[in-house]
Amino acid sequence: MTTQERPSKEPKPAKTPKAPNPNAKPKDSKPRLSKPRVSQPKNPGQETSERKKTATSVKKKPVPKQSPVVKAAGLKLKHRLMWMVLEIGGLAIAAIAFIIMVLGYSASLFSGTGFLTSLLPFAVGILAIILLTAVFLIAWWWLRQWLERKSILWGAPILALGLAVLCGWFSLQDQSAQARGHLRTLLGGKQEAGRETLAHQVYAAYRRFDVAQVKVILSRAETYNADIKAAATAYGVDFNIMQGIAATESSFLPRESVDGGQGLFQITQVPKAVRAEVIKRLEEKELSVKNHRHNAYLAAATFKYYLHQMHDDLFLGLLAYNIGPTNGGLRFIMDQYGATDFFTIQPYLQQLPRDYPIRVLSSALAFRLWQKDKTLLAYEEGANAQHIQSVGIPGLLMEF
Repeated sequence: MTTQERPSKEPKPAKTPKAPNPNAKPKDSKPRLSKPRVSQPKNPGQETSERKKTATSVKKKPVPKQSPVVKAAGLKLKHRLMWMVLEIGGLAIAAIAFIIMVLGYSASLFSGTGFLTSLLPFAVGILAIILLTAVFLIAWWWLRQWLERKSILWGAPILALGLAVLCGWFSLQDQSAQARGHLRTLLGGKQEAGRETLAHQVYAAYRRFDVAQVKVILSRAETYNADIKAAATAYGVDFNIMQGIAATESSFLPRESVDGGQGLFQITQVPKAVRAEVIKRLEEKELSVKNHRHNAYLAAATFKYYLHQMHDDLFLGLLAYNIGPTNGGLRFIMDQYGATDFFTIQPYLQQLPRDYPIRVLSSALAFRLWQKDKTLLAYEEGANAQHIQSVGIPGLLMEF
């Protein structure tokens, strides 16, 4: 059997490499990045519906409820904090009132300059206050612990508030006013000593009053009190001081005087700025000093003007109101002679303007006592002096 021979394939000739083209641009050797294909849904509504289904299919985790034990613990903590605040507040008020009273009485008892009779006893008294305070706090801590063991959480706060009320009530009594006055003198130095001297001059002037004559002036004032109070309120000055000015100027008998004073407050020369301000406030075209309302507003505005000029010094403000703008006014006189306060200006003044603030304030004190007690107590009888001093002079009222 003869076999047919298959024709052998001839090898293909090798391709000769092409010669590089010198004008051709070199190809970038960096591989090209292909953009990922984003498959878009065929139906956009279908995707949103699917998202809604998945959102609704996910169940919200239930919020754990607070157990009654936790709630009770929170309320208990709030109650404890409230009781603690009341306790600390009551103890603080009681301590402040007690220290003021003790220091005031000590300043009165040991007043003086001697070392053995004044300074040393006062220092020993301060040390005694510190020791007593320490003993009281230790005893209070034991009492507090005992009340907590008995589950009486409100016991200590109620006792502290009771102490505060008791000390506050005692501090409002007439005897306590003297103790506070002694402490002010101790701490206030020269300024407080001067104020005390002037205050006692006012009390002495009140003591010399003819009660029957003062009561007549009080009855006359009833007709004008409404206008005076409105003017005092409008300009932020003391109502009783304005009554005292009217009583000193005209005895509540409006008239024209020889020196040019007119009306209830004997208005003479009013600064132009003050008159313009009163016209604007009352919405009037012109002012008449014979009109009691206009007269009262002009007086209140003028007194406020001079009080501000004297840096709210009550005695100097009244003195400047009385002197007015004559000869440049009180400020010019004080600058001329180098005077700085009511004491240093007195030697350069005549008797009448020098005593004017004392007369005004003693009358204002009478109005204040009549308003408060409905009577005029005799200063020298019994404990009336302590009561009158506790009421205080209008414009010089003590804080606390």
